[in-house]
Amino acid sequence: MNIALMFSGQGAHKVGMGKDLSENSPLAREIYDRADQLLGWKLSDFSFEGPEEMLTKTGICQPALFTHGYVVYKLLEEKGFLSDATIAMGLSLGEVTALAAAGVYDFDTGLKIVAERGRLMQEACEASDGSMAAIIGVDRETVTAFCEAHDVEIANLNCPGQIVISGGTAKIEAAVEAGKNNGFRRIMILNVAGAYHSRLMRPAYEPFKNFLADIELSEPKYTVFSTTTGAKLSDPEDIRKSLVAAFVSPVYWEDCMVAAAADGADMFYELGVNGILKGQLKRTNKDLLSASFETWEEVSAISVGC
Repeated sequence: MNIALMFSGQGAHKVGMGKDLSENSPLAREIYDRADQLLGWKLSDFSFEGPEEMLTKTGICQPALFTHGYVVYKLLEEKGFLSDATIAMGLSLGEVTALAAAGVYDFDTGLKIVAERGRLMQEACEASDGSMAAIIGVDRETVTAFCEAHDVEIANLNCPGQIVISGGTAKIEAAVEAGKNNGFRRIMILNVAGAYHSRLMRPAYEPFKNFLADIELSEPKYTVFSTTTGAKLSDPEDIRKSLVAAFVSPVYWEDCMVAAAADGADMFYELGVNGILKGQLKRTNKDLLSASFETWEEVSAISVGC
């Protein structure tokens, strides 16, 4: 069996995430305590107790998802469930977690990276008026042409028939109306803080590039697929460039899942919240096996489903 590890992106969060892991595992509690110490604020409180409006903030949500995904990874590793893992990848923010699992940097460094990433993205959101919308049931080529016509950008290629677009709020609103008039099966504005993965995130690009410049990166112990290209990523300097490019690049998540299967992955483990990635995998290839790990019950008694 060749296992591909999948880590969640922003939006796949909920109040209570990680609480039962921390209550039942000294290792999980240790990692959450370390996160609180490094950040200088109680990430564990926001993750375990909320409130929802605070956990949704980019600067809190990203470190929370990173820590939860890393905790699940370490617990599965501790229990010997990952001896067949060969691939690590993540949707947008999840790529930062995947790189930590792959040993490109340690937890402390990964948390610092994701905290700065979230802070800069939140600043870019607050400095612009941006929004995003989901388009369901429309092919990639049609959406590409549609975006060009309405001066917005593709942000996420999540799976067949599920694409997210990004841009200025007025342009996204106009695009949504145009999509409805064009007979798109479903197009809807998302409840997000800004226009992620678009040119409106450009103000975060150079500061993050400078921040990463002095951080040491190692070659990954797993095969990693980059969401900025959908291709394999192994050279530390290429990884550094990809992390920065992710601010303004589309997320080629569908391409990563397809590439992982072509590379020999025959079991996909989602280490995240709400089973979102497992659902996207099924829409990409219904024959691929998958399992989701979020709670202590799931981590304790490994359960493989289809």
